[in-house]
Amino acid sequence: MAGGKGKNLHTLTAAGFHIPSWSVLGLDVFAEFSRGSGLHEHLVRLLGDGWEPRAGQTAAEIARLIETAPLGERVTEAIALAYRQAGGGTVAVRSSGAEEDGDRHSFAGQFDSFLNVRGLDEVTAHVRRCWASGFSERSLRYRARRGLPPGTGGVAVVVQRMVAAERSGVLFTADPTTGRTDRHVVSAVHGLGEGLVSGAVDADTIVLDAATGEPLSTVIGDKQERYDAGPGAGCRVSPIPAADRAAPCLTDADLVRLHEAGARVTAHYGAPQDIEWAIAGDTLWILQSRPVTTLTATGPAPEPEGELRVWDNSNIIESFSGVVSPLTYTFAADTYAKVYESYARALGVRGERLREVQEWTPHLLGHVHGRVYYNLFHWYRMVRLAPLYPLNRRVLEKSLGVAESIPDEVADTLHPFTPETGLRGRFSRLVRTAVFTRRFLTIRASVEAFHRDFYRAYADFNQVDYDALPGDETYRRFRRLQRELIEKWGPMQALDATILLSVGLLALLTRRWLPAAPEWFTWAAAAPGGAVESAEPAWALRALADRARADPAILDLLERTPDDEAHQALRDAGHTGFLAAVDAYIADYGYRSPDELKLEVPDLHENPAGLFALLRDALPETADGAAPDRGGEADAYLDRHLRGPRRLLYERVRGKARTALADRERLRFCRTRAFGAAKRMLRALGRDLARAGAIDAWDDVFLLRLDEVEGAYEGMIVHTELRDLVTLRRGRLAADAALHAPSRFTTRGAPYWSGNLERAGWTSGPAARSGARELRGIPCCPGTAEGPAVVTDTPRDIGGGILLTYRTDPGWVAALSSAAALVIERGSPLTHVAVVARELGIPTVVQVKGVTTEIRSGTRLRVDGAAGTVTVLAGPPGDGTPGAPDTLRTETHQ
Repeated sequence: MAGGKGKNLHTLTAAGFHIPSWSVLGLDVFAEFSRGSGLHEHLVRLLGDGWEPRAGQTAAEIARLIETAPLGERVTEAIALAYRQAGGGTVAVRSSGAEEDGDRHSFAGQFDSFLNVRGLDEVTAHVRRCWASGFSERSLRYRARRGLPPGTGGVAVVVQRMVAAERSGVLFTADPTTGRTDRHVVSAVHGLGEGLVSGAVDADTIVLDAATGEPLSTVIGDKQERYDAGPGAGCRVSPIPAADRAAPCLTDADLVRLHEAGARVTAHYGAPQDIEWAIAGDTLWILQSRPVTTLTATGPAPEPEGELRVWDNSNIIESFSGVVSPLTYTFAADTYAKVYESYARALGVRGERLREVQEWTPHLLGHVHGRVYYNLFHWYRMVRLAPLYPLNRRVLEKSLGVAESIPDEVADTLHPFTPETGLRGRFSRLVRTAVFTRRFLTIRASVEAFHRDFYRAYADFNQVDYDALPGDETYRRFRRLQRELIEKWGPMQALDATILLSVGLLALLTRRWLPAAPEWFTWAAAAPGGAVESAEPAWALRALADRARADPAILDLLERTPDDEAHQALRDAGHTGFLAAVDAYIADYGYRSPDELKLEVPDLHENPAGLFALLRDALPETADGAAPDRGGEADAYLDRHLRGPRRLLYERVRGKARTALADRERLRFCRTRAFGAAKRMLRALGRDLARAGAIDAWDDVFLLRLDEVEGAYEGMIVHTELRDLVTLRRGRLAADAALHAPSRFTTRGAPYWSGNLERAGWTSGPAARSGARELRGIPCCPGTAEGPAVVTDTPRDIGGGILLTYRTDPGWVAALSSAAALVIERGSPLTHVAVVARELGIPTVVQVKGVTTEIRSGTRLRVDGAAGTVTVLAGPPGDGTPGAPDTLRTETHQ
């Protein structure tokens, strides 16, 4: 008689939950009204056979009859009693259908409810409207779609005291998207829940662990408005201050109470629930509860089906950190596709096998909420193009710095193309192995030839003022750069395969012949000998700092002049010699700057201010500019522990690894310059599109995809579409930037669908600290250092401290000369900056999970690059933690 809502309210009240006072006008009240007023005969006639084609007319006629039919004395008294029992004053008047909130049919949104109703006359009028909603067109069609008869019994009506909610929302005690019962999902807004239910307010969403109540992810909604009780029936809408919009509307204590209530309600019903709640003062009120009807009858919904993908940002974050623009991502993805398809061709892959390779090379990188990820399985496929896959995939994992290996049974299923069987398959593998072996043995000559050809072509591309050219001419040259510099890069990927193979063999020999060697030893043994081209910016910056220190006038000018004014100040002061040295540095290394591969970030050519920030950091004199000889340490260890034929073989493999790593650093410089030239061209195209009126500002070009920029010049896209795309993506990137991105996650099927990303744990809000006093990572360069932590995402203001960062990129190299030690949360021992840090003798630890969350700037640390430990000695100044005086101590670990 009470309908679904009424029955659930009765159950919750009897169980002792905090439920606002309520009463119900049961189906028997409607039946008496219907029969006593003569309405019943009309309902039978209107809802007889053949009503569906005229459902709208039928619903309108029934609503008119309910509005005008006499109530009768007993019905009028019943409504008055219900209003009194709910407490009078301001109430909600809610429809409660007989089948509503059931296990099979929710009738969600089919019936009407009304908030903030005051006075008996208004309550009576809204009871009639609830009765009419039981016969609305939408509810009649809902019944028809589910094979239910239209019925003449109507709906019950709940009258419930309104709570002056400060915060309200919905709690699902199972994830309604994925069906997972180990999650609770909370949606919350300020004020009444009407804004959430209607979709007018973008709510906060918090995912809780069902067992512990621990928040797993938080997404802060915009919450621009709040709904409160109005002066009449309905709600008053008012704006929310910006500070409250950006903050979560629920406290930790609120979440604890919601989790406890959700667990109790679920236990009481024995099934996951969809709970409406409100918080007023210190009381959590349960407004109603219904089953989560998106779950299957036998349990939680199954995991989504589709292709399994593993996404990992391990060392791609070195090149593309944080949120990157659509243009940067699509240019990078296009480049990777061209390079690795060319690599497959260089290994002799042809025909149908090449077509299969072309299916996955465009998808080596993913772009998830603005971040770049390795689509990891495709990288295993790429590694399998070369022989010795079991060894190479392990070294790939080390070189990428991935946190966990994939299972062997999964790795064995990953092929670059469908493997052939029998004699034909063996012959194909033999040919590919022979081709790779030839490239492996001649890789040094290939690198030298590539280097010569690259710089010959690069000089042609680099000595052009693209802003002075017509846009279509710049576009043609950009396409030629792709052909002549990028597509020819493929064969050079044999160098990466050479590194994987040689470092893998070196690690294998170390484990077998030197089982007691420290963890850092293999990386020190493989470190390139002699001058590494990628370390040149650091040495050049030191030389520039030495020159500045030698002239007090220059030193004074650099220390007191803002970075963006320093270049002009040197010119105005007549320091032409030093200025020439600065300009020479920019000419040689101007493309080597932080985030150098992100097209939207200006390099030193465009904005030299970054160089002066690095230079100022390098001005304090160091006690000893000579780097420890890490290669010498490895030699000494080998002299003590390995001799004879084993030493000869070890040195042969070691020499191959060291040479390959040195050559890789040379090619990294080539890549930097190729991206720098492309950056100049694409920026010029942005200015051309702005002049043509296709976009509003030249830097809007970064919010376009590469295919859209190409389409503008090839006639493949209407240029008037570009503005709308820019507006859409600017808002999307701003929202993406507020999220904390997991470093690794899996999806099935289409990544953005079926709750994939929700399960992956994309969150917003500050990360929590655990209070750990010692963190561990992978030792990368031996040595110890003590000093204050400098936690930063930009390579400046290091001042001789211990540099802690989430990731680095090649543009950080120049800043290493100012760091006592280097600690990287992501990355690997083969990360570009880690390789250079070994050459500079800087104690280095990589893959230190959570270090940038756990440690704040100013915390006094001890870094042991041999043990891979980061130890907290004292908290930052002012936090009350005792510690040693803030002096710096560095020593070599022999």
